[in-house]
Amino acid sequence: MTHITLINPNTSKHTTAMMTEIARGQLPPGVTIDGVTAERGVPMIINDRQLAASVAGVVEMGLAAASHSDGIIISAFGDPGIDQLRPLVDIPVVGICEAGMLEASKGGRRFGIATVTPDLVASFSSKATGLGLGHLYTGTRLTPEDPLELASNATALEDALAITVQQSLELDGAEAVIIGGGPLGQAAVGLAPRFKIPVIAPISTAVEQLLRHMADRSGNMCEACS
Repeated sequence: MTHITLINPNTSKHTTAMMTEIARGQLPPGVTIDGVTAERGVPMIINDRQLAASVAGVVEMGLAAASHSDGIIISAFGDPGIDQLRPLVDIPVVGICEAGMLEASKGGRRFGIATVTPDLVASFSSKATGLGLGHLYTGTRLTPEDPLELASNATALEDALAITVQQSLELDGAEAVIIGGGPLGQAAVGLAPRFKIPVIAPISTAVEQLLRHMADRSGNMCEACS
């Protein structure tokens, strides 16, 4: 049996369950997944200080998971701890921000981000530049509401993000838009069919990319994983 661990760098077990369920829906037969939740930190990372503070916990959870997992997903949009964890384990590690950007930029598409966290925008730009995708990144569009309050109302969250997706398309010229945030995972799934252009749900995309990496390593995983 092939197993994946999804790491939630936030402390919300509800968010972990939601993200893990989204990921589980992308798995082929013979692949299982479980989610682990940070023991310290905040329920939702909304700024660079909290993002940096979560790194040590991600590395700890990743090292613990590596002994019984074939791949790891870091399910916070800043990909905290990914650069520190990768050299320490011999299994693939995928972050939802990196995965989302790689998918959104396929074929040279210009891409933007729709999200709720203004204090993380600079880190998104740095990530795009670090991946060599800065020339395709059109910027981030933000919901005006308080991030924590908005994230607690699923309907309002999806509707507010729909407006930012439209702004990214019409005002910035994006050809694909990533919904930027692990806790926004369910909204991302709901938004995708509302637009003709690709709206990237980064958790699902991270699963797809991780399965490909795992298949490349093993050479014998099921056809659905490749």
